[in-house]
Amino acid sequence: MKITLKLFASLTDYLPDSAKYTNFVELDVVPASTIAQVVEQQRLPEKWVHLVLLNGHYVAPEQRLAQTLNEGDVLAIWPPIAGG
Repeated sequence: MKITLKLFASLTDYLPDSAKYTNFVELDVVPASTIAQVVEQQRLPEKWVHLVLLNGHYVAPEQRLAQTLNEGDVLAIWPPIAGG
């Protein structure tokens, strides 16, 4: 099934070169894949996976192991951002 993965800030380094300026990529994933499985498959450092939205709704860290994805879902991930 297809989902859209959006990565922001320093996580865009994990996108293919062709997607770095748009910050998203279409992925084919196994049906009922979890957020945690997609993070692992994309080799995103777990400590950099801070803010996660699924179709615009926040997903808490403890829900990411069980939250499954559906066809057409949009998964957006931000790293922790420091600043002032």
